[in-house]
Amino acid sequence: MLPLNEHRQERLAALQAEDGWLNLCDRVEIPPGPQTVGSAEDCTIRLSGGPAHLGTLLLGDGGFQFAVEGGTAQPFTARPETPPQLRVPPFLLEIHTVDDQPALRVRDLTLPRKAALHYFPDDPAWVIRARWQTLDTPVAQPVDQKGGNRTTVNLTHTAHFVHDGHAITLLATHWKAGKPMFVIRDQTSGKETYAASRFLIGEDAKDGQITLDFNRAFTPPCGFTDFAICPLPPRENILPFRIAAGELFP
Repeated sequence: MLPLNEHRQERLAALQAEDGWLNLCDRVEIPPGPQTVGSAEDCTIRLSGGPAHLGTLLLGDGGFQFAVEGGTAQPFTARPETPPQLRVPPFLLEIHTVDDQPALRVRDLTLPRKAALHYFPDDPAWVIRARWQTLDTPVAQPVDQKGGNRTTVNLTHTAHFVHDGHAITLLATHWKAGKPMFVIRDQTSGKETYAASRFLIGEDAKDGQITLDFNRAFTPPCGFTDFAICPLPPRENILPFRIAAGELFP
């Protein structure tokens, strides 16, 4: 696990990156068939700004391609943990698929990408070694989403700890880079922290235990842009006490 200051530096760098969350300007679902893309009224995928006619979005055997006006079609390419992307100045285009419905997500590379993150004072008491339980059979868990429809995930693990007399069971509804992610809400939500939720990545899961460092709890993408889709916490992850640790409202 990275030291906390390095973890926060990486967090800020990722947020301010070209494919971070500060320069999203559009997200438009992609209908079947070739689609003209641009800001003009006659485009089938109409953007909020940029060239009137940027080009044409196509779906081939190998995935989506994009042809700028008068140019040849170029493929979108994906890296691990990243949706397929293609740089088409002044934009970075991305194919973002939720529940089998692809959408064109657009980042304007000319926009400033500056942010300042603020935190509760670091508190070692909020570094909790919880019991890490593997479920005998995966459970289909419904998850509501901010900016999207309800979806279903496969629940395979739960984390258990006691705080202030409350026995807590957290559901690990998502996984990031092979690590479990918990979507949580607590009594700071909507007052000191982002109202919908915060995310927490579990660390050092072994021997039936996992580290939950709430000093690393962070604001989801929906706290920075209206063009993201974010899972909301299941009932079990809505906590009846304050977690005065981690990232404050951006």
